[in-house]
Amino acid sequence: MQRRAADMAVQVHQLLGGSASNLNMNLYATKKTAAEGMLDIALFLANITHMKTVIEQGAGYRYYAAVLTLISFSLALQIVAGILIIIIGRRNLNNSTLQKRLDYLNNITTIIVFITSGINLFISTFAMKSTGYFPWLMMRIH
Repeated sequence: MQRRAADMAVQVHQLLGGSASNLNMNLYATKKTAAEGMLDIALFLANITHMKTVIEQGAGYRYYAAVLTLISFSLALQIVAGILIIIIGRRNLNNSTLQKRLDYLNNITTIIVFITSGINLFISTFAMKSTGYFPWLMMRIH
């Protein structure tokens, strides 16, 4: 995965007029990992806000236990993904002995982020409260 991303970075760099020899792959990988980490932080904060809202609604809320469990699981996965992102970002991509391990960790991180996104889709569906804006949609969900 990282090798494909690296090849794409070289191609884009060459299209922009640079040569493949002066592209620093560690810098590219670090920036990519930092951007991924920023998105993970944003999703983490959104989940904390969802959790606060569900807790404020109380146990009388229809999907209280389900949403609280999903949010907790999502937060745990995001913490694991964040740790993996930090580990990947701190390693030297040019070290050929680490490349296979970094590629594996990158694939695991991608799978965790994908699962987290799916869980957050369910959280958003269950956390909807009837506002009256789309009554036909809300009737189908409930």
